[in-house]
Amino acid sequence: MAAPALSASPPPAWPAITPAVRLAYVLQHFWQAYPAAQKVAIGYEPTLGEVSVANGAGSFFDEASPYCPAPNWRSWGGRKIPFFFDSEPEVPLLTLTPGAAIINADVVSAAFYLLSGWQEYFSLERDRHGRFPYACSVQQQYGFVAVPVVNYYFDVLKTAVEHVSGQRLAPRQWQGAPLAGFITHDIDSLHGGWGTAVRGALRQRKLREAGRALLDKALGRPAPWDNLEQVQAATTHLGAPSTFFMLGSSQPAPNGTANADYEIDSVLLQRLRQLEANGAETASHGSYGTACDDRQLREEAGQYSPGQLAGNRFHFLCWEPRRTPGVVAAAGFRYDSTLGFAEHFGFRNSYCLTFYPFDFERAQPHSFLEIPLNVMDATLQHPQYLQLLPEEILPALQPMLGEIARFGGVATVLWHNDHFDPANTATGPRQFAEIMNDLRERGAVFLTGSQIVAELCGQ
Repeated sequence: MAAPALSASPPPAWPAITPAVRLAYVLQHFWQAYPAAQKVAIGYEPTLGEVSVANGAGSFFDEASPYCPAPNWRSWGGRKIPFFFDSEPEVPLLTLTPGAAIINADVVSAAFYLLSGWQEYFSLERDRHGRFPYACSVQQQYGFVAVPVVNYYFDVLKTAVEHVSGQRLAPRQWQGAPLAGFITHDIDSLHGGWGTAVRGALRQRKLREAGRALLDKALGRPAPWDNLEQVQAATTHLGAPSTFFMLGSSQPAPNGTANADYEIDSVLLQRLRQLEANGAETASHGSYGTACDDRQLREEAGQYSPGQLAGNRFHFLCWEPRRTPGVVAAAGFRYDSTLGFAEHFGFRNSYCLTFYPFDFERAQPHSFLEIPLNVMDATLQHPQYLQLLPEEILPALQPMLGEIARFGGVATVLWHNDHFDPANTATGPRQFAEIMNDLRERGAVFLTGSQIVAELCGQ
């Protein structure tokens, strides 16, 4: 049963989110997905460009309601897609004439609504970790969490631009590959796993192995989850570099929530340097509470590098929509990878590419990139979440992975180091390898977070 939702404070005043603001934000990301599309102008009025979009949002963005009117469902790209701000559903979606195209649904406002996280910012609902609950989302209400709806809106824009320009627009590629894989590990525990090892051996009636585990623990040998090198070996064998998100605090949060069970010492730092030399990336795993505290976040990340770690993901996927984006920006990270629903795999912002979170206080994009989180091991089998059987995991994920491949997106996978324990047969090494092999068959290139940023920003 889901934890009861908490109430957030009412949102502060925000500047006007005008049609021009929405258009600029959406086109920034449309052009990132289809760089050649910048050759054709797009606007809300036919006189402003060769592709015009119906302005169907009315006064919605002048108000503080988290939820817009229900979408109309139209067929596009071989499936039914929800179109928000579609005031004339009886009119064909596209009107094409020589040299011009009209999109008769406000796909710009719809894309802005989903990509900016408007529903989260203006909702008062939070779960026990202060997160916007999946149960309160339009993705859950209308059943499209595993469909990157914004990419379908962009596909409509692309079709209109192709008509006007007479040229085909190909999806973004990643070093020549049709999609990218971002393989990540949140390192919450390095000293655990003894109980799991003993219980697993006893279940299999391997008394000698159980006794060996007990002896290893008594002698102070490395714990089963002290396995950073083994994790890297496993991902390297499957063709991927790992990005390790490392916690910066071993102190429990004020509410008792655990952070790391390890200390940052010279031995751990030396191990991380060696992993990096072998192709891995070290990133920040902001401890519980830092999603609202940029000073603490900076201090924690600074323990791992004399310079600055490029990326961050918050412990427990904590994200307060009205404060956390500013925290990430103030801490100076180039990217974050927190935004996924813990409760369900898919697309929290209905988009399968990276994006710049929207700054509601300044009515403009933030400076850092979000690499959305698509699937987490705990989501798949945790008793509070999906409770999938091991053999159900890959079939459940394949439609989502197919959508990412279709639009040249990034598949972000979070597999904790403890889930590489051979004793884990539910969401363990075998299930991880199945996901990786599926991505490889789709032609994915595997990149670290910093490499993804460099691909997009040319750095």
